Amino acid sequence: MIRRTRALVWALAFLGGGFYSSVVIVNLFPFDTRLTTPVGAFSFALLQTAVLLGVFGSLTWVAGRQLGLRATDFGLRPVGRGIRGFARGLAIGVGIGGLAMAAAVPIGGATWRLGAGTVTEWLKAVGVLATVFFPAAFAEELAFRGVPLVVLSRAAGRRAGLIALGVLFGLAHLFNPGSTPLGIANIMLAGVFLGLVFLSGGGLWSSTGAHLGWNLTLASLGATVSGLPLPLPALSYVPGHPVWLTGGSFGPEGGVVATLCLLLGCVLVGRHLDREPLA
Repeated sequence: MIRRTRALVWALAFLGGGFYSSVVIVNLFPFDTRLTTPVGAFSFALLQTAVLLGVFGSLTWVAGRQLGLRATDFGLRPVGRGIRGFARGLAIGVGIGGLAMAAAVPIGGATWRLGAGTVTEWLKAVGVLATVFFPAAFAEELAFRGVPLVVLSRAAGRRAGLIALGVLFGLAHLFNPGSTPLGIANIMLAGVFLGLVFLSGGGLWSSTGAHLGWNLTLASLGATVSGLPLPLPALSYVPGHPVWLTGGSFGPEGGVVATLCLLLGCVLVGRHLDREPLA
């Protein structure tokens, strides 16, 4: 019991202290007047990500020293395995994300519309999104699937660690624009899915790949991501109806179609868990 309590305290302190410190540091920069422009919003997003990476990277090092954790516990070594793990995770994320959008076409009448812009402009926009999404995905994985998942899984078991971090992951998105109970529940489920990817042998690189694959697939195909609209040139996604099925303005994550796809992802990934994924 003491061991579990200590692990829970470490996990909550890691997350709470990390996000609080990040907010304090970000607020030291005068970006408020520039968020209405694309350049300002892009710069602010990069600033937030850089701060999160710095804070949670530092906290991971501190926790590692205190708890005797190693880079291999997070799947960060060896490098070759990390690259393969990232590619595998990316493929899984792209596949599940693409399925969630494609399935909404026959089920909910979702469709795509072509708009102003060229293919070249679309590719450039996708490149910009990838530039922002990759470090952001790694920062979130470092926060939720790094130290907290390792210590909770070891102290209380994988199931407890996955559920606890999944719930916290969903609650962290509670104030996203247009959030709904189903949307938050799906993000919690996505947290469990990403945790399973982490535990399936690839660690942080695999879960980052899956996180990036999901977000980038939704955004590059014109969908809203967790309530955040990311307009693209040449292409837009119309989610269809009913909203509870397709997600509506919150994006695919707000609908039952995404629930089913994420559950499928959990089942498929869960069949390949390493016996000793954190050693």
